[in-house]
Amino acid sequence: MSRDLSIVIPARNEEFLQITIESILKTFKSDFEIIAILDGYWPDPPIQDHPRVTLIHHSQSIGQRAATNEGVRLSTAKYILKSDAHCTFDEGFDAKMIAPYEAFEIEKDVTSVARMYNLHAFNWKCLACGEITYQGPPPEKCAKCDTPGGDRVEGANPPRTANYERQMVWAPRLTRKTDFARFDNTLHFQYWGSYGKRPHTDTDIADLMCCVGACWMMPRERYFEIDGMDERHGSWGQMGVELACKSWLSGGRQIVNKRTWFSHLFRTQPGFGFPYPNPGIEKARVHSRHLWFDGKWEKAKLPLSWLIEKFAPVPDWDDYLKTKTVSIPPAGPVGPEIVQPAESSSKGPPISILQNATKGICFYTENRCPPHIFKAVQENLLKSSNGMPIVSVSLKPIDFGKNIVLPLERGILTMFKQILAGLEALDTEFAFLCEHDMLYHKSHFDFTPNKPNIYFYNTFTYKIDANSGQALHYLCKQTSGLCANRKLLVNHYRRRIYLVETAGRFSRNMGFEPGTHKPPRGVDDFKAENWMSEFPNIDIRHGGNLTPSRWTQAEFRNKNSCLGWTMSDSVPGWGVTKGRFLEFLAENR
Repeated sequence: MSRDLSIVIPARNEEFLQITIESILKTFKSDFEIIAILDGYWPDPPIQDHPRVTLIHHSQSIGQRAATNEGVRLSTAKYILKSDAHCTFDEGFDAKMIAPYEAFEIEKDVTSVARMYNLHAFNWKCLACGEITYQGPPPEKCAKCDTPGGDRVEGANPPRTANYERQMVWAPRLTRKTDFARFDNTLHFQYWGSYGKRPHTDTDIADLMCCVGACWMMPRERYFEIDGMDERHGSWGQMGVELACKSWLSGGRQIVNKRTWFSHLFRTQPGFGFPYPNPGIEKARVHSRHLWFDGKWEKAKLPLSWLIEKFAPVPDWDDYLKTKTVSIPPAGPVGPEIVQPAESSSKGPPISILQNATKGICFYTENRCPPHIFKAVQENLLKSSNGMPIVSVSLKPIDFGKNIVLPLERGILTMFKQILAGLEALDTEFAFLCEHDMLYHKSHFDFTPNKPNIYFYNTFTYKIDANSGQALHYLCKQTSGLCANRKLLVNHYRRRIYLVETAGRFSRNMGFEPGTHKPPRGVDDFKAENWMSEFPNIDIRHGGNLTPSRWTQAEFRNKNSCLGWTMSDSVPGWGVTKGRFLEFLAENR
């Protein structure tokens, strides 16, 4: 039976495995299973039977990486979560980690890590005076009454000494929080709290350079795409660095999901360390440096220097970057009219503007819009554009403007190729991008950009539900409201297509709208500005749109994305829409 989630727990001499499993069974909400690999030991006391728990036992240890790989191979779930055997979790942790994937906030090529707290697992209580000592080895003597610790009592459960008993706490230390981490120039994991002070990190989901490796999640198919855990590192060490480099350099992403948390036990005190002989980390670091410094991972699409530049400035890495350059060339030949990005920057020389600027329309369609809407939009555009040249790009022939047919499958990359084809066929100075399910007001085309290297967005748009006629307005940048210098747009979409094809798939990290994301996440460094026409355009939501419709503010993760939220029965300059969409459409053909 295929489940939503498999929790894979590699465990070796782990005394807290049972309580970790209990924490999962108590707090997780999805259709999940637990696969625990008992790596060279049998827990004492035994793990309690449960229908969601599968135990795999090895009489000889195979190591943490091999155990993790085995657990994932045994899984048939959509998502896999690797957890250490000494963790506790937020209520509904699994659902909160899965939700961003299912809501398309993040792509399937993303590795997710939750906010981490240190785990307060237990205390020692002095039986003579009741003094409490924080977790670690049993006290040698009481700090309050000097009672000696005494010998351990064999077979005692919970563990105790002659004068102390262990009391379980198993709760997060909310004062010891980790959101961000990195690795240094020896590929050694480091905490990076100061990175969280950068303005762009103040979001629920933020890019993460590296993680501790104790708990992370991804789609199961993605795990095999990045070759799982590389067992050539040895049994232990460098898992966080391996995850980071594979996630990012494959063209994917790694994020921290701050909507939920897990809590991890760190055994860092003398006498309270690894529950088995530590195999050491140097072998893992040697192999790690071989993979990432020498570029030996065959599936890498980007160099290590790209990752360092993405998070720059990164402590310890300035000297390394002085010897490296990151360059992503534009796609295809670049003619003399096109802005050529510099080798390490997408900024180019100024674009000249004709004194008497000409404007044209690039109209693109996937031929799947309801016919009555499709026809009305075209008739409306012929009127509102007042004779501007129109190049239409479709997947099947249509009789509208100068028609170009690209016999491709519907999709995001296809849309980019359609836009580029239309822009290249125009010979005007400026271009409006127009979609097949948008009604454009005449005042939209009165606009002429006054800057050559800026993307201009008309943010005055009403969304209309084609079934109910409900109207909704909020401020947002949409490609369907974009106008800019045609040369600037041509260069942008050539680079955009190149980057998507190089990566093998489109990632929403790039964003749909030019000028809204900077490299390395976005395509170029040119900025975007907003403007508003006298009357709004109308975005018809008919159920077959390429992008999803959202009709409540609760559906927006970032409330700044829906400023000016207004529900209405009518649209300024257009008329009443609610309850009479078909009549409204006929009136505005």
